[in-house]
Parts: sequence; structure tokens; C-alpha cells
Amino acid sequence: MLEVQFGQASDFGKVRTNNEDAVGSFIPASRQQARTHGYLFTVADGVGGMDLGEVASATAISVMTEEFAAAQSGTMLISLLPRLIQHANAAVHDCTLTPQYRGKNIATTLVACALRHDQAIVSHVGDSRCYLVRDREAKQITQDHTLVNEQRKMGLITASEMAESDSRHVLIRSLGPQMFVAADTTALTLQVGDVLVLSTDGLHDEMSDREIASIVTQNKSIDEIARELVARAVEIDGGDNTTAQVIRVRSVEQIGMYRGRPYRLPQ
Repeated sequence: MLEVQFGQASDFGKVRTNNEDAVGSFIPASRQQARTHGYLFTVADGVGGMDLGEVASATAISVMTEEFAAAQSGTMLISLLPRLIQHANAAVHDCTLTPQYRGKNIATTLVACALRHDQAIVSHVGDSRCYLVRDREAKQITQDHTLVNEQRKMGLITASEMAESDSRHVLIRSLGPQMFVAADTTALTLQVGDVLVLSTDGLHDEMSDREIASIVTQNKSIDEIARELVARAVEIDGGDNTTAQVIRVRSVEQIGMYRGRPYRLPQ
């Protein structure tokens, strides 16, 4: 069956006095629940320059983890995750309608990864990222919902110009400002030894894919790796909150599908 190890770490950084990043997870309590529900890992980053970023990120994470746990057994993860992100968006948006937060601007990014059998489903809004580290190389799975990334895709700027742009953190999509939001969702087939890294921009703005892969592939505990990723990013700059979740795949359960129902393949 699918078995994973995970670790996580978060740091205020050298400038911020509060942490607007938030993390959450759902770990199945039994082998049966691992097959019917799976695992969930999720990271959110309250949008800087707006009010109460920590409220936005914590609200989104709470909705994701609670509703994932309450989902019907066997629900297809590729349809579940975007639906949960929409629910999280509505919850963040509704914060602005309460007397306590009326008139405030509240928003957050979010990236989530759900794993079951031999599949990982990654869904995100904003510029928090997911990387897949395989064969000692890191591949960015998500594409930032930022103005400069859209300009890069249209050929208006180069990747190096994008990295230096003063507008590189301007989001074109986030949870909270609108009643509805569209999440981008990707499915991955997992292999034993794969490592998934979920990160906020405080981490991946400071570190190259190569450096992330170098740290992740060390022969250390998963908790040590998560802490080292965050510590290294803070050492380089530390101007932002910095968060990482690291998931290492120890075993997978290969499955087939018949009339919408999974069945185990012969090993």
C-alpha cells in the first residue's frame, strides 16, 4: 500500500514579526483509510500587503483539512481537490462579510497535494509551489499565477527578466478576493523514492531547483530536510515568511480502474 514520510518547517524570517504562512495535513489512521481517503498535505501563504494574511491562510487550511477528512470514501481526488479549494476560497471571501473583518482585504495563496494508491493530485492557486524530486532532479509541477509568469508565457519577458522584475509577486489569482476561483490541477504517477516539496515563495524565491534537489536527496530524516530547506532560504535572504512540507514516498500500490472503481494490480 502507499506509505509516505513527511516533515514540515516554517520560519518568520528576518524581517516579519508574524507568520502569515500556514500548513495542514490529513494522515490516515489505518490501512483501510489510506486506501479510501489517502493523504493530504497543504500550504498557504497569506498575501502580503493585505490585511490579516494569517487569518486567510489559516482559514483556507482549516477548510481543506476538515473537508478532506469528511469526504466520501473513494471520492476521486482529481475532482475533490479543486472542489475543496473552491470551498476554501468561499470561506476566506466570507471572512470579509463578518462584522469583525468587514472592510478588510483578505487573500491567500494555496497549494495542496493529495496522495492515494500510486497517484498524487496537485492543485493550487497563486504562487505557492509543488516540486517533484526524482532521480536527484527537481521539477516544478505548478505554474505561478503571477503577472510576470503570464508575460513570460506570452514571450513578453524572459525567465531571467521575470526573476528580477519588481512585479514578480503581483498575483493574478488568489483565494478570497472573488466569490469564485479556478484552481489548476495536475495528476502524477508516483514511484518509490519520489519526494514532493510544497513551498511558499519565501523558500523558492531564494533557492534554485538544483539546490532544492541537493538538500532533499540527502541521507537525512525528512524532518531534518524540511528544516534545512527553510533554514537555507532564510540564511540567503529571510525577507519573507518561509515554509516547506516535504513528502517522501516509501511504497506505492499500483491500481487499475474498471467502471470507475479501483482494483489492485498483480505485483
